[in-house]
Amino acid sequence: MNSRRTRIYEGKAKIIYEGPEPNTVIVHFKDDATAFNAEKKAVIEGKGVLNQRISEFLFTKLNDIGLPTHFLRSLNMREQLVREVEIIPLEVVVRNVAAGSLAKRLGLEEGTALPRSIIECYYKNDKLGDPMVNEEHITAFGWATPMELDDIMHMSIRINDFLTGLFLGIGIKLVDFKLEFGRFVENDMMRIVLADEISPDCCRLWDMRNNNAKMDKDIFRRDLGNLVDAYHEVAKRLGIIQPNEQPERSKPKLVKTDL
Repeated sequence: MNSRRTRIYEGKAKIIYEGPEPNTVIVHFKDDATAFNAEKKAVIEGKGVLNQRISEFLFTKLNDIGLPTHFLRSLNMREQLVREVEIIPLEVVVRNVAAGSLAKRLGLEEGTALPRSIIECYYKNDKLGDPMVNEEHITAFGWATPMELDDIMHMSIRINDFLTGLFLGIGIKLVDFKLEFGRFVENDMMRIVLADEISPDCCRLWDMRNNNAKMDKDIFRRDLGNLVDAYHEVAKRLGIIQPNEQPERSKPKLVKTDL
């Protein structure tokens, strides 16, 4: 990595650098894993590479079907060149099956099929614990306009339809997933595009071939086994990596936190 690059921002799982071209940035995928609002942390070698490759694959597929994203191209195994956008401070969660916080809030058994897909919005603010918000909050506080919110909801439905079918075809159930969106000006018009990433870090993926075994970050949250092995299996089924490619085998390095 070129240490002379200008770092713009560092989050829990990624570092953002200035891009080599106008209106671009470089996204560097770290090996850090966090859970419970960063109360649990570890460094898991190989996770960042797998997340980058899976996200690259899925964003490319979405671009191909005409769904706009910020993704431009991969620079190497761990980095992407993306369009610089203004991130809308919302986490959009699409749910197909009851799991995680939804199951706890509504007293549902995890794994219960929902009557239909449900879209929830959360205000992106770690200090506040990313509280759930509704359309009134979003438009009143100016996080997104009503038209932008309509675009976000429409795109989220399309993404869910596409990804659900894609994962179903390789024996994986898409339980729920998180999306983020950004805005940029093109030809004097403001456009909304999918941003951030789509990877097992921000999806719940259950193995339909193995009794709904977890293939996502719940493995780390709940201490269920080897995270990299699961992510490697997702990448293998998507055809991103060859069956004889081996994942990194190092153990997680725990990071102490002051709680």
